[in-house]
Amino acid sequence: MEIERKWMVQSWPEDAGIAGLSLIREQSMRQGYISVSPTVRIREEAEKDGRTDWVLCFKSAGDREGLSREEIEFSISPDQFGQLEKLIGLPLIPKARRTYLLPDGLHLEVNLVDEGLPTEFMYAEIEYPSEDQARSWDPAVCGPAGLADYLCDDVTGDPGQTMGAYWAATRL
Repeated sequence: MEIERKWMVQSWPEDAGIAGLSLIREQSMRQGYISVSPTVRIREEAEKDGRTDWVLCFKSAGDREGLSREEIEFSISPDQFGQLEKLIGLPLIPKARRTYLLPDGLHLEVNLVDEGLPTEFMYAEIEYPSEDQARSWDPAVCGPAGLADYLCDDVTGDPGQTMGAYWAATRL
């Protein structure tokens, strides 16, 4: 089960003047969709240290709030990824992701999508252990100064705010 909230953001936290977050991970990704309903996605996840993983992911439709959905992921080989990428036959979506440790132990994942293209945008997500925690989590209380202003555009559950919807709008 994936339980998360999503916000549209304009920059990396450090560029927005947010202090007190520890950068714990940097990745470059490429992802594409075999299907958007239901979601069947491939993703290449390259760590800054050089390690790369290739993942096949299945996601159910979200709940009414857009907080949770079933998610099943499998590691696949680079060859399998290449075969699926060829099957898709469309340019994959490049993403840069930085993951920050929040004071309460949760992880803030900030993503830059399609950098340099007219459709470039950024978003942030936090995954939670429970729906109750997701609903009650408040960046003004649980984060460093300025985080509430940074995470002011909550799009959790808004129609068209998934990466699958972005894929359909920009690749299909």
